[in-house]
Amino acid sequence: MKIMIAGYSGSGKSTLARELSMRYDIPVLHLDTVQFEENWKVRSDEEKTERIKVFLDSHDEWVIDGNYSRFFYQRRAEEADQIILLLFGRLSCLYRTFSRYLKYRGKSRPDMAEGCQEKFDFEFFTWILYGGRKKNSRERYRKLQEKYPDKTVVIRNQKELDSYKKKEGIS
Repeated sequence: MKIMIAGYSGSGKSTLARELSMRYDIPVLHLDTVQFEENWKVRSDEEKTERIKVFLDSHDEWVIDGNYSRFFYQRRAEEADQIILLLFGRLSCLYRTFSRYLKYRGKSRPDMAEGCQEKFDFEFFTWILYGGRKKNSRERYRKLQEKYPDKTVVIRNQKELDSYKKKEGIS
């Protein structure tokens, strides 16, 4: 089984990826761990591309969470047996992200590169509310739904996420 999870920042992509990885006993790749090195330093495009390519080429099953449309986005979508889009509302994502910050403040969360301490600053605040929801992102999600309607699941709120998890046997 191959599962691609995309969606808005703070919607729960990494948590769901971790849960599905454990449920189906398949490897997980959190793209944030590929994007960043210690202290939020961004890796080179060449290194990111190589890391993702090696992961895709060396696993018959996987869960990959994150957007990063420049890095094998089409390949991930084509190979995925299921595409999950977490499209929670702005305020919900803001609340979830701030709660995550309070939980992991001063340390790195499990789905982030080591040495990237959880933060919640103005830049991230505006990304959650506006930057990550620009027309090109919305268009990319719409195109996924149109191109892969039979394997795309859209989850827009916690109730729908809870229902999905129950159906998948995740508690």
